[in-house]
Amino acid sequence: MTVQDSGKVALVTGASRGIGYGIAEALVARGDRVVITGRNEDALKAAAESLGADRVLTVAGKAHDEAHQAAAVERTMETFGRVDYLVNNAGTNPVAGPIADVDLAVARKVFETNVVSALGFAQRTWKAWQKENGGAIVNIASVAGLGASPFVGAYGISKAAMINLTLQLAHEMAPGVRVNAIAPAVVKTKFAAALYEGREEEVAASYPLGRLGVPDDVGGAAAFLLSGSAAWITGQTLVVDGGLFLNAGF
Repeated sequence: MTVQDSGKVALVTGASRGIGYGIAEALVARGDRVVITGRNEDALKAAAESLGADRVLTVAGKAHDEAHQAAAVERTMETFGRVDYLVNNAGTNPVAGPIADVDLAVARKVFETNVVSALGFAQRTWKAWQKENGGAIVNIASVAGLGASPFVGAYGISKAAMINLTLQLAHEMAPGVRVNAIAPAVVKTKFAAALYEGREEEVAASYPLGRLGVPDDVGGAAAFLLSGSAAWITGQTLVVDGGLFLNAGF
């Protein structure tokens, strides 16, 4: 089946696998051209081949590296001439344990990757295209940013900051650019494997919908928010959690 080109271009960070890949896949499937970033060039190339190399551009680098941010946006503009959509998905969680014991250097790394890099990419896409032409941004947050998140506190705090960053950008970039966030619960990815591996059935039993999330669940939500169907939605955080928040005492 041939997909009609939408004429739109998206930049998705951290998209060689997992949620980022799921989002890129949903956007390619509807006809967008997509630029994906990630740290591993070989993994990015493999993802591009799977997604469709004729519709996907790869830019390898670390999300918090300002030179990489600049290169990703510049190559998007040079190749496609526009950047309608930005998805800030790149993230890290290198530490687990009580927040009172977290090494401050590690906490800074979490914030640099999960929050500051998202702001950097948003600033650059705004200046390169969206300020004059409009568009939309989706920030990938987490349910960890909506309440206490024991043993992944630094990550949870960074995702709470991502949610507030979404509000700030939505306010400042209106009316031309809509900015929303998605807060997933546990999604079956390598990134989240430690949260369910070896006990998936037990973990899934706590979700009213009876299963953990998969990248497609977030991909569909992101594609909706980056579409005309969401034209009157901005500054919102869409919780995609299989009903987890319905449980008392979450």
